[in-house]
Amino acid sequence: MADKILIIDDDPAIRKLLKKVMHSNEMESTTADSGMAALRLLSENTYDLILIDIMLGDMEGFEVIKRIRNQGIKTPAMIVSGRNEDYDSLYGLSVGADDYITKPFRPLVLEAKVKALIRRNRDMILEKPGTLDCGPFSYDYGTMRFYKNDSELILSAREAALLLMFLQHPGQIYTKDIIYEQIWGTDVAVDDNAIMVYINRLRGKIEEDRQKPVHIVTVRGRGYRFVS
Repeated sequence: MADKILIIDDDPAIRKLLKKVMHSNEMESTTADSGMAALRLLSENTYDLILIDIMLGDMEGFEVIKRIRNQGIKTPAMIVSGRNEDYDSLYGLSVGADDYITKPFRPLVLEAKVKALIRRNRDMILEKPGTLDCGPFSYDYGTMRFYKNDSELILSAREAALLLMFLQHPGQIYTKDIIYEQIWGTDVAVDDNAIMVYINRLRGKIEEDRQKPVHIVTVRGRGYRFVS
């Protein structure tokens, strides 16, 4: 399966160039032209690597990285910027970026850095236990994929975080406050309705009938409990 790259840059020429470089290395790429567009994509999809500019028009790339790290998204991120001050690279690394390359860049150097980051991230994941099994569900730490009865579940990043939380502690009651803290992070405001929306989306992917859930069970007045 091809590696998936998210390219975030407000310059269409740079997006096109980066997409071309990724394609030449048999990688699939998705593009976003603003910080908010990138955050929406990251809330619904998973990627193997993020390439991001600092200046995005609506917000700085630094802010995008800070927000996704606060949400628990650990996808490797490389800043690709025309700014070459030491401060920018050091600050980028301090907020959660994994590498920094300046424009104009040599495609061969970018390719090497991209492959190294993806490989390093996979090596770190492989240090964890192989699989987590819970009833008909399983999670493969090596590939970060979920299965039900050996059929893969296609989940967004937030749906995946929710399901992993449930699989790790079946039977535990999760209040909305706990879900909010663990999935959204304490620096991000979210209301009860947003939690309900994601619970309902996840039910739609793992339950036989989302209207009559048997795995993600509502505990009236308290929250939710996962039953395997």
